Order: sequence, then C-alpha cells, then structure tokens
Amino acid sequence: MSLRKQQLLRQHRKNKRLAMLGLVVLIGLCTALLSAWCLPLGLLLVWIIHEAWFADHIFYAASDDYQYSFPEAAQCLALPLRDGVLKLPDGVQLQVDDTLILQVRISSRWLGRWFDPSVQVGADRQTFERGAKGIRYLNLTGQLAQLRTGLAITGRYCYLSADVKLWAFSAPELANKKIMILAPHADDAELAAFGLYSQNVGNVSIITLTQGEIEAEHYQNMGLEPQAAARLKGRLRAWDSLAIPLWGGVRQENCVQLGYYCLQLPAMRAAPEQAFGSRESGEADVRRVRGHNPLALPADQDGLPSWNNLVADLTACLQHFKPQVVLMPHPELDPHSDHIATGQAFYQALEQVEEKPELLLLYANHLHDNDRWPMGDAGAGVALPPAMEPLPALPLFSHVLSPEQQLDKAMSLQMQHDLQPPLAIKKRIRRLIQQVLTGRRWPKTGDNEFMRKAVRRHEVFWVRDLGQE
Repeated sequence: MSLRKQQLLRQHRKNKRLAMLGLVVLIGLCTALLSAWCLPLGLLLVWIIHEAWFADHIFYAASDDYQYSFPEAAQCLALPLRDGVLKLPDGVQLQVDDTLILQVRISSRWLGRWFDPSVQVGADRQTFERGAKGIRYLNLTGQLAQLRTGLAITGRYCYLSADVKLWAFSAPELANKKIMILAPHADDAELAAFGLYSQNVGNVSIITLTQGEIEAEHYQNMGLEPQAAARLKGRLRAWDSLAIPLWGGVRQENCVQLGYYCLQLPAMRAAPEQAFGSRESGEADVRRVRGHNPLALPADQDGLPSWNNLVADLTACLQHFKPQVVLMPHPELDPHSDHIATGQAFYQALEQVEEKPELLLLYANHLHDNDRWPMGDAGAGVALPPAMEPLPALPLFSHVLSPEQQLDKAMSLQMQHDLQPPLAIKKRIRRLIQQVLTGRRWPKTGDNEFMRKAVRRHEVFWVRDLGQE
C-alpha cells in the first residue's frame, strides 16, 4: 500500500471513529434518560447503519470535481443534453471504435446520499459515489450508433446539467501488433485485460513478476503450517499465471513466471544487489516456480530474488518477445507497491533493449481513493475513476466486451485460486445488509469483489506513446 493511501485510510478511520463515538454518546444519553434497553438496541442500530452506509473506503469528498485533463489533440464537442437525450450533430466524423467519454456535472438528490446515484446511458448504467456532486466522466464507448440517432441519458437519484462535453479518442492500432502484459501478480492480466488479450491471442505474451504467496490463511485452514500454506499458495498462483491465459487463447510458451515474492519489490529496488526472500513462505529462490517457463532467464543462474535479477529478467523477456505494445499498471492511479515497482523495473529494463515498444497501455486494478471503483453492478460500463489530483494528460482507450466475452472473463477469474476462498461471515452479513437497505447487488458468478468490479462492458487504459518521449 502506498504512503498516500495509508494516510487516506488513517484519516478515514479517524473520521469514522469520531462519528461512531458521537453516536455512542447519544445512545448513552438516551439510555440514562429513557431505558436500559436503549443501549443494546442503539448499539445494534449503530452497527447496522455503519455496515449499510459507512463501510465503504472512499477517501475524498463526494462533492469534489474529478481532475482530468486530456491532450490538446483530442476531439472535444460541447453539446446540449435536451430532455434527457444526447445527439451528435450531423457531419461529426467519429469512428465506431473510438473511445467516447462524456464530461458531465451531476448533483445527487436527497436519496442519492443514501442510495448509489447512477446515470442510465442507453442500455448501460454507470454508478458514482453516494452524495456525488461535481464533474464526472461517463463512458459512452460502443454506443456511437445510438449517439447518432439520440442516446437517452438520465440520472437515478441524481440529475445532470444540460451542458456536457464529449471527448473522442482514436483507438490505437493493435491488430497484428505484438502485445506484452506485465502482471505484478497472477490475475492482474485477467482483471485488467482478459477481453483485450483474448481477441489478440496470436501476438500476446504475459509476464508475471511474483508468485503471490502471501496471505495464505485459507490454506492454513486446511491444516498446513503458515510457511507450508504460503508455499502451496505460491505454487498454485504461479501455475495460474501460466495456465489460465490458455482459456483466453494465449499459448503457454508465451507466458513467463518470474517467481519473485509479494510486497518485496520496493525493498528490492532500494537495495538492488540484495536478495529479498518471501515474508511468509521461508523461500528465497525464484527458480522453484520457473520449471514451466518457455525460455531461460538470467536469474535462473543463481535464483536470487534481487532487483538486478528482476531487471535482467525483464530485459530478456523484452528481447525475446519484442513487444510493440506493453500493458502495465498506471503509476499515478494504481497505488499497490508491487504495481508501482513493476513500472519502475520496466523502465530500467527498457534502457537495455534496442528494439523498444511503441505504446504503453496503462491499467489500474486498485485505486488510492476508492476501493469500490468501478462502482455499480457487474456487466455495467466503466466510468472514469476518481482523480482528485491532476494526472498526466493522456489519451484513453476503452475496449468493449460483449456479454459472451464478459462471461469468459468471469470464468477466467473463477479459476484464480486467490479469488476462490469464501467470504468471511462479516462480509456476508455486510452484503446482506447492503442488499436489503441500499439495493446493492453482486453477481452470481462468484463472491469475490473483483467479480463485480472487473467483469464489465469496458476495459479502460491510458495510452502513452513511447515514441514521443
């Protein structure tokens, strides 16, 4: 977890404790003045209110504008939203695969503070944080035909200002391009880009940096000691990283598992020559999960989990696969420390290769500010995530998934061992409370929260042209 997210989480918890303390004091006064029954009933009510409306990790004011800027070359149209219908003027030239982002100003109604406000976009619905008020960005990609005839856009528990801006970004040319996905952990490639890579299978390689061995309590429940449980989890997730891409059509000879250890990449970067073994499994040899790799790598010589070896391994992968397009985590949006370090290792490796990629497609599987994004239901579109601090002005690319592709993506996530353990009882009760009191819904394809967040109509990427840097 990044330092910024740690600070936001601490402030969020402090504010929540203060609010709960105020309610407890109120309950105490009612108990003293009215009846002793007020105490247990009041505490139960406070807990239910917390689970229904205050359990979300949203670390910013919902009344703040999202801070996005886009390249000057991006096409921007100022349009009116008339009677809930948005229509493109005649003569506007857009392509069917263009990424279309609608900048709107929304204001939550009174009910939008208690229920998730959303915007119905034709057959799609995109959801925002409770109490949302300010500039937000809807994703209209894939609905160009409806825009030409008139696209219905209406708020639910919120209303939209009449003046909107439509931003259009040309899709990058990916056909016949060699694509490499850098996945810090097994499942990152599927979460971010299963729909994209399953349509470009002949030219895709997937490089997974870590085993994913930590937080193995589920395997301890099977009777294993902590180190043995972590080793088993690492083996299983390493296998996932090599085997599951085949469900999307990527051959095993295009998948590489580097075998480094979770949450150790930042420490490795700080001391590049030093080896950093697993925090939980007791292992310190990356070769233990490399047996099925399709190519020899520099760290196969000594097996040391060091930064220098990681950079050398990535360099070898770049030289072997020669990608023209690389997918990796967004360095400003995605706060996971291993995700940030993945980008840093890539840029160091890039200095060692002559045949460099043309494009980066940046993804975010985690956020600093909002653990529920994408908000709303599985299968819905993906509005742009909250950006409360200015981001680099990059073009956007939104890949559209059909319902069939979404189902295949859901099944690829169901195969991931890290997403299979059952929900804790506390989380099950919380979901039931939120379902009854706030109308939230979760998909039937699986209990893990990523089944709701990642299986969507869109996969969203930020495009960085390496040729212009």
